[in-house]
Amino acid sequence: MKPFTTMLVSLLFVAFAGLALAAAPMPDEAGRTAQSWFELVDAGEYGRSWEASSAFFRTAVSEANWIASLQAVRKPLGARIHREQISSQEATSLPGAPDGEYRILLFATEFAGKKASRETITLMREPDGQWRAAGYFIQ
Repeated sequence: MKPFTTMLVSLLFVAFAGLALAAAPMPDEAGRTAQSWFELVDAGEYGRSWEASSAFFRTAVSEANWIASLQAVRKPLGARIHREQISSQEATSLPGAPDGEYRILLFATEFAGKKASRETITLMREPDGQWRAAGYFIQ
């Protein structure tokens, strides 16, 4: 993964590394958006996942860099076996991002090539009222 992309994708999560996250609610609009976005990534539709991301994300990371990053990091993990949302955190301010409405969702995920993973997706509500991905991180 390119250093800039790694930094950007990780940047939105650094401030929340030590927070205790609230228990995961039933999937709401943001949760359903995350699941739809994950379906694109799981299917290897990396370009479409970039297109479905927030304007902030698309401005910060080029489509070519995003695709290269996911090919290097996500693709080797193989097929998704199971994914379950385990927490959700709301925020109005994140480092390096404009103030707004954010939702940080943490998922326990099993891939064919990595049994115990954690995926974090940060969603932001855009001016049109829709939730869109603004960051993604796999541990």
